[in-house]
Amino acid sequence: MIVVSNTTPLIGLATIQRFDLLKHLFGEIQIAQAVYDEAVARGREEGGAKREVSAATWIKTVRVQDRLAVDVLLDEMDLGEAETIVLAREIGADWVLMDEKRGRRKLAELKLKKIGTLGILLKAKRTGLLAAIRPDIEQLRQQGFSISQDVVDSVLRQANE
Repeated sequence: MIVVSNTTPLIGLATIQRFDLLKHLFGEIQIAQAVYDEAVARGREEGGAKREVSAATWIKTVRVQDRLAVDVLLDEMDLGEAETIVLAREIGADWVLMDEKRGRRKLAELKLKKIGTLGILLKAKRTGLLAAIRPDIEQLRQQGFSISQDVVDSVLRQANE
C-alpha cells in the first residue's frame, strides 16, 4: 500500500501522542519535501511532529518531480498540500492523508482516496488499536485543531460513541 501524508495529520497525531497509529495502520508513509520542511525544518515545537517525523525510519521524504503541476496548485492551496497531491499522483498513492478542505476537494476531483486525522482515529478504533476516540478528538480540539462539530458528530456516530 502506497500512502502519502500532508503535514496536518502528522502534527495532529503527534500532538495527542498517537503518532504510532500511522505506522500500525499504514506501514511506510511517503511525504513531500515541503511537508518535511513544514513539520521538521520549520516545525515550531521541539517535540511533537518535529521529533516524531525526523525520528521515524518508516517515513520517507520524496522530491516531487512535476514542479509545474505544483505551481498550478499554488493558486488554490499552500505548498505542502500542493506537493502532497502531486506526489500522490506521481507515485500512484493508494491513500492520501489530508485534512484541509481545498486539498481534499482536489483529491476528490483527481479520484484519489483520502483520509483525515479523525478518519485515521476511526480506522484505529475499528481495527482494535483504540478502545475509544472521543478522548483523542477532545484533546485535538483542546490543542487548537480546527474540526467542525458536524464532522465530530458524524465520526463519533460511526464509532458508536
